[in-house]
Amino acid sequence: MSKPVDLGSLKEGSYIVIDGEACRIVEYDKSKPGKHGAAKARVVGIGVFDSVKRSLVLPVSTNVEVPLIEKKSGQIVSSDPNNVQLMDLETFETFDVPAPTDQDIKSKIVSGAEVEYWRVLGRMKIMRVKNN
Repeated sequence: MSKPVDLGSLKEGSYIVIDGEACRIVEYDKSKPGKHGAAKARVVGIGVFDSVKRSLVLPVSTNVEVPLIEKKSGQIVSSDPNNVQLMDLETFETFDVPAPTDQDIKSKIVSGAEVEYWRVLGRMKIMRVKNN
């Protein structure tokens, strides 16, 4: 899910959908309006799921999509090298999430650990392991 937002209202650190992928904005430059056109914004974002750098140049008055991020808590039921089975702590439903690629998070994945996971545009990712 996403919502339309004016490109001029975004800033570094916020999230945007570029090429169908949710990205965190790492660079944001606005040019001044010139003699022959509107002010333009140059946005560089890094993908939440794939860590690929993407860029976008559009007029600041353009509507762009901003992903709606659901931040939830879950408990690890089991894990294997490719997937982690989580149980949501509110609804108690269980589901599989791809194993994190970040070695710091991956080393803390053990059964019974509590994690924060994000649900963005129909995909899920473990963002951090909570300290008990």
